[in-house]
Amino acid sequence: MTNENFIEKARSLVSNYAAEHLDKGDNIIPPYDVFVVWNAYILGNIKALLSTTLHDGMYYEVTYNKAKDEIYFDAYKKFENRKVEL
Repeated sequence: MTNENFIEKARSLVSNYAAEHLDKGDNIIPPYDVFVVWNAYILGNIKALLSTTLHDGMYYEVTYNKAKDEIYFDAYKKFENRKVEL
């Protein structure tokens, strides 16, 4: 799998996950984009951190394991961003 194919697949996975987990109460799917925050090839794996333009505090990690030809998908919720004094 090339990095371009991986990013396309990762964006699709995030888009589908976000759509499945939207609040269904309004029956309106707001427009949103999926963007790559970070992408790298690490020890035989391709990894990307992604997010969306939705204001839901979610971010996603997608990893392609080349040796096993598998993709792993993790979804996280940001709870806090705090300044830490050094």
